[in-house]
Amino acid sequence: MPMERLDMRTIKEVLRLKYSCRLSNVKIALSCNISRESVRLYLLRASAAGLSWPVPDDLDDAQLEGLLFPSELISARLPQPDCQQVHQELKRKGMTLWLLWEEYKATHPDGMSYSRFCQLYRDFKGTLSVSMRQTHLAGEKLFVDYAGMNVLWTEPLTGQIHQAQIFVAVLGASNYTYVEATASQSIPDWIGSHVRAFAFFGGVPKILVPDNLKSGVTKAHCYDPQINRSYQEMANHYGVAIVPARVRKPQDKSKVEVGVQGIERRILAQLRNRQFFSIHEINQAIKPLLDEYNKRPFQKLAGSRLSEFEQLEQQVLSPLPTTAYEYADWKKVRVGIDYHIAFEHHFYSVPYRFKNEELDLRVDQNTITCFFKSKLIAIHLRAYKKGHTTLKEHMPKNHQEYAQWTPERLIHWANQAGTHTAQLIEAMIAARPHPQQAFRACVGVMRLGKSYGNQRLECAAQRALALGTFSYQSVASILKNGLDQKPLPQALPSSPTRTLSHSNIRGADYYH
Repeated sequence: MPMERLDMRTIKEVLRLKYSCRLSNVKIALSCNISRESVRLYLLRASAAGLSWPVPDDLDDAQLEGLLFPSELISARLPQPDCQQVHQELKRKGMTLWLLWEEYKATHPDGMSYSRFCQLYRDFKGTLSVSMRQTHLAGEKLFVDYAGMNVLWTEPLTGQIHQAQIFVAVLGASNYTYVEATASQSIPDWIGSHVRAFAFFGGVPKILVPDNLKSGVTKAHCYDPQINRSYQEMANHYGVAIVPARVRKPQDKSKVEVGVQGIERRILAQLRNRQFFSIHEINQAIKPLLDEYNKRPFQKLAGSRLSEFEQLEQQVLSPLPTTAYEYADWKKVRVGIDYHIAFEHHFYSVPYRFKNEELDLRVDQNTITCFFKSKLIAIHLRAYKKGHTTLKEHMPKNHQEYAQWTPERLIHWANQAGTHTAQLIEAMIAARPHPQQAFRACVGVMRLGKSYGNQRLECAAQRALALGTFSYQSVASILKNGLDQKPLPQALPSSPTRTLSHSNIRGADYYH
């Protein structure tokens, strides 16, 4: 256990209480508010130096310290290492205290011992803040999180007030910092902030250290945290590893917490009385303040965040990829009986053999990509309106290969409810470029018979045919509003007045 370093006044009081008042070490420790071990060690040093009480009047504090700590008095006369420089050099990959001491001894052959060299560095390190005290290798870690403070902005047209979220990224070795405002902490904003942070730094670290934010970490766990799939894909694109901070381990994220505190005090506090009308305006206001923040000199170390970045980290960051990561969302979907998957009211085909299978869907701004057990099976241009996208190569070659669901089977099934139901199903199939595009809606119509009964379904189909509305929604609306139980208006015939011409239409006589 290291000995407490006491001032000379306290040391003299220990000697007085021991040799004049004859108190025990326990009572001396209580009186001086120090540990018993420190009392014991100081008394041993005093005994070795031949000191008791009273201390000679001609002995000043410097002489008394020299008697109690003769080895340190000798080392104080030796060339002193630059502890700030030692601290900075230790951030370089492969650097050790032993190597730095050897370099010191090469310059000063009569210099201090390795143990004293290490002790001086430990004393210096103890004067630094917690975040500065930790040693992070250059280019190794980037700590990311959101600030606790928000910045308000007003929507010009509606006057609605929003809270902008403040993303903060801090490099471990240099403390060089990136800050930006975003509309939310959602996964697209979270990943977009990372992409822009990498561009700001001009390179990529080896490790990302996020807090256990839901956007980045789907499930927090001490040993096996689950990373959001889109976040992991972004990390793979940049070749960086994600190592989330452990739950309830503040030392894992002290770097970014101190960084966030500095940003709140030096940047966000200055924006508190300003009025903004967009996220862009907030970021324009942040830029000059962030530049000033990174150039501000350290309080206890030489240099600034910017100078440390340029000297230590800029050259060792991994290069950026040729293209920036484009955000993509991942979803689980199940293929319907019509071998189509649904995304935002649009249906996309996959090879028919994957019907009823669960797929992984990757969605970006331009494409829809389908994977089955990590294997690519289909890719489509993304459509932003209702409809179907069907590729011919995804269709079955013949009915024998796709015997479970065919237009004939659906029509035969519908005929069990009634002639009008069969006619409606056939009309729905005929209204699509490919029969398979209507299968999902046809099954939906037939399932309405389970909820309302086949008799009501038949009446609803008759009304839908008369109205010329061949869709699931129209039949469901007729049944929901009880229109099937009302007589058809005289202006409406009981069967469609127009003739549908399609290879799948057989005519009303076919069903009698």
